[in-house]
Amino acid sequence: MFQKILIANRGEIALRVLRACKELGIQTVVVHSTADADAMHVRLADESVCIGPPPSRDSYLNIHQIVAACEITGADAVHPGYGFLSENAKFADILVAHNITFIGPSGDHIRIMGDKIEAKRTAKRLGIPVVPGSDGAVTDEKEAKRIAAEIGYPVIIKASAGGGGRGMKVALTEADLDIALQTARSEAGAAFGDDAVYIEKYLQKPRHIEVQVFGDGFGRGVHFGERDCSLQRRHQKVWEEANSPALNAEERSRIGGICAKAIADLGYSGAGTIEFLYENGEFYFIEMNTRLQVEHPVTEAITGIDLVHEQIRVASGGGLSVRQEDIKFNGHAIECRINAEDPRTFTPSPGTITHFHTPGGLGIRVDSGVYSGYKIPPYYDSLIGKLIVHGRNRVECMMRLRRALDEFVVDGIKTTLPLFRDLVGNADIANGDYDIHWLEKYLAKEE
Repeated sequence: MFQKILIANRGEIALRVLRACKELGIQTVVVHSTADADAMHVRLADESVCIGPPPSRDSYLNIHQIVAACEITGADAVHPGYGFLSENAKFADILVAHNITFIGPSGDHIRIMGDKIEAKRTAKRLGIPVVPGSDGAVTDEKEAKRIAAEIGYPVIIKASAGGGGRGMKVALTEADLDIALQTARSEAGAAFGDDAVYIEKYLQKPRHIEVQVFGDGFGRGVHFGERDCSLQRRHQKVWEEANSPALNAEERSRIGGICAKAIADLGYSGAGTIEFLYENGEFYFIEMNTRLQVEHPVTEAITGIDLVHEQIRVASGGGLSVRQEDIKFNGHAIECRINAEDPRTFTPSPGTITHFHTPGGLGIRVDSGVYSGYKIPPYYDSLIGKLIVHGRNRVECMMRLRRALDEFVVDGIKTTLPLFRDLVGNADIANGDYDIHWLEKYLAKEE
């Protein structure tokens, strides 16, 4: 087991990893920008190192400074959390070159899954169902029209190196294709420095289903069930559930088994999430995230397994602590992402939190690094906390969520709490009847 882990992140995920390390008796080092000097994870860590000014490129994305912090403090491993450098293959390779363990998969696996076209090819080879579309990058309009005609309209054009909805355009008919192709290429080039795009069949009312997987790096793989992340705004997740209200036990076992076998065959090490669009009983691979997800607590709630403990165990060479038959699903869990944003316009709302009170009681968990008097800096992601609620079934979970949202108090800034109080009372949400377009349509009606 590791002696000292450096946590290369900030906010609630840095605090989440820090707590897991303390439970395992591992010394902790956190890095921080000057803007985060008073952050909770900095206060609670055994050691902290300031690695630069507020801009991420000068601090949390500064690989040289993070490696130097490891060497100064004697950290023998790095946990990257999510975001920032968590899916940076170069960072993983550099750490290995310095005899520091990257708590995550190999740089090669990060590279494969970071390229959307190569990821799709790999998924197909591993037996994972994929969305019908081009086998690789689309190079000209004539080829695009041929592929679109074969798979049928509507189609979606996506950036190969994309993410967060950038470089993504829908063409409903052939007349829309040229401009969609040009726009997607332009956005992809500007956002990612790579204008390669590919074409897929555009599903009309799919759900976003993701499967939590783990590999030990030696040919063993397991799945921890699925999460439903269909409530999204501009391709950003807002509300997540485990298990999905849309799947039955047979479907859950089928797709989970496919994913666990794929991870084993790939020789993958650590945590990963295989993401699908799901429509009319069929799953279609869209991407794999080679890291811990923001929404991992709902999986922990229904399995009782600490996924960060598992990450650390696997990275240290200890292998997986559970077999597939050991993983049982208990009840239902929902996570709401609480952001420092206007609940209607979603404009960021940095500032000082004058009062912060979290809900409590059976089945309630709040992951947050903020506190009363904490000043939210304007430089980073607006996520300030996650409310995770667990119940014996979805009905109990929803009732508990309603109560927890009523208790949650954040004063001094605007947050998305009012949005969730609206959603928990909506009939479609109560019935689990929603898809990836539902939230944006709902918000449009509210304007």
